[in-house]
Amino acid sequence: MAVPVVFLSQGYFLFFLPLLLYATFRAVLQIGYFPWSLNMQRVLAQYPWQHLKDVPRGRNKHPDAQEDEMWYELPNPEKPGVQIPLLFMANMRTFWWMRRFGTNKTKPELKAQIEPLWFAGDPRFYAVIAAPGRRGAAPKRLHFLYQRPARPSWKAAPVGWDASPAALERARRAGAKVPDPVLQDGM
Repeated sequence: MAVPVVFLSQGYFLFFLPLLLYATFRAVLQIGYFPWSLNMQRVLAQYPWQHLKDVPRGRNKHPDAQEDEMWYELPNPEKPGVQIPLLFMANMRTFWWMRRFGTNKTKPELKAQIEPLWFAGDPRFYAVIAAPGRRGAAPKRLHFLYQRPARPSWKAAPVGWDASPAALERARRAGAKVPDPVLQDGM
């Protein structure tokens, strides 16, 4: 950036100022994304990718959730008949997903971009979802989802969702704040 400043006249300053401001904005956003990418890495180290088809989803409030956010309903790993809502907490990276989640006006081509869903994690704690890449061979558009009580920064007590001690330990290794299995059995 120093070369244009030295060799061009001062009139070009106004041309480069928006580019410089936008680059600064994107750098700050990227720095804020590092903790989320580390969380994704920890989840992916503990859980394998799965392909899920026809996953229930919505943009309106889920009846079992406290917040009014977009959601996926994912199967409980230990109780296959039970579905657990996993919410998209609003941030700047949810816009791409929001356009594809669908209302009656959403184009079918957009909805098809998130089918089948790539999923890794435990919906009771942490999960990483992704859209299928080219020809469905690899995940892309990774997004970190979590249950609020599983976040270490959340002040509420952790929720175990009746998870086995092995599932709790695996979630703990993935970085989730989980209840102590001994205390959970004693309740």
